[in-house]
Amino acid sequence: MALKRITVLGSTGSVGRSTMALLEAAPPGRYAVEALVAGRDVTALAAQARRFGARLAVVADPACHAALREALAGSGIETAAGTEAVVEAAARPADWTMAAIVGAAGLRSTLAALGRGGTLALANKESLVCAGEIVLAEARRSGATLLPVDSEHNAIFQALDSRDPAVIEKIVLTASGGPFRDADLATMRAATPEVAVRHPVWSMGAKISVDSATMMNKGLELIEAARLFPVPEERIEILVHPQSTVHGLVQYADGSVLAQLGTPDMRTPIAHALAWPERMAVELPRLDLVTLGKLEFFAPDAVRFPALRLCRSALQAGQGATTILNAANEAAVALFLDRRLGFLDIAAVVEETLQSLGNPVIDGLEAVLALDAAAREVAGRLAARRAAA
Repeated sequence: MALKRITVLGSTGSVGRSTMALLEAAPPGRYAVEALVAGRDVTALAAQARRFGARLAVVADPACHAALREALAGSGIETAAGTEAVVEAAARPADWTMAAIVGAAGLRSTLAALGRGGTLALANKESLVCAGEIVLAEARRSGATLLPVDSEHNAIFQALDSRDPAVIEKIVLTASGGPFRDADLATMRAATPEVAVRHPVWSMGAKISVDSATMMNKGLELIEAARLFPVPEERIEILVHPQSTVHGLVQYADGSVLAQLGTPDMRTPIAHALAWPERMAVELPRLDLVTLGKLEFFAPDAVRFPALRLCRSALQAGQGATTILNAANEAAVALFLDRRLGFLDIAAVVEETLQSLGNPVIDGLEAVLALDAAAREVAGRLAARRAAA
């Protein structure tokens, strides 16, 4: 097998660390690391760069550049810092890139990686949410291969026969239900960041954990699925599945339902994308159906989880609305984590921001970025108003 050059955008986050673990476990000579990008965690980034002999290490925060240079002194590894350096790292020659920078902040680097072709493993769902038409158009222009890494979308990708979209009746995305699956509204209203990030199954970063608690994460995945797969929004279903074992299902016209199952470990979908179209061996606990015993599925509660309704409505409205939704949610979640907004107020602020800004036409990247900034400003103002009430 030919040597595959790898770039990891977001290498010190949850998905990035899992990616690096798979690279470390691979046979020698299979992979070589071109570039690693992190936000502010200089210690972890420098350790990764040294361990894998990366050609380039980039930290997004310019204030951390001096520390990164010092940590990599004498290694021969090139260093850089800042948002432009992140984009330049993504554009460097690589056969396979992991896009795992959380939020809209990962959009420009995702586009840069797509622009040079090759394979992009997409863990940054927000890129497709806030600029799906632009991202997909760039992939078509460059001939890049776009592989979904979210466990649900990777599951659908594995189970989907897309040669004839007419035979696909529906796809089903599953959700654990998060920490508030069975909680009442009073409990959710009083929720602190510490409780909201305590996911019952997956180990994730704070922002994604809060999105899981509000089920906004699943709504964003609905939007992503509608843009990745040849299935309209009304034929994409979301079910709560507490065991987090069935990650996605596809129902066909002949009544067949194909599902992808596995232990809830991000190394599985990452490994699938890393080795695709082949498969690679991964040392992790195997699914034991006897021990598991049962598989449960429930319809999500639309009253306690209004984010699902907001995401469907935004998807139906168009690209401008989904850009606003994503930006407002990121702003609201940050305020909640900073204890300046209540848990149930997150979805309320998103809805009010959508109502305030409507559905502007998006005609390019700069329009997306401008609308993203406007939505964050409006969301911040609405949140402050709620806090003062």
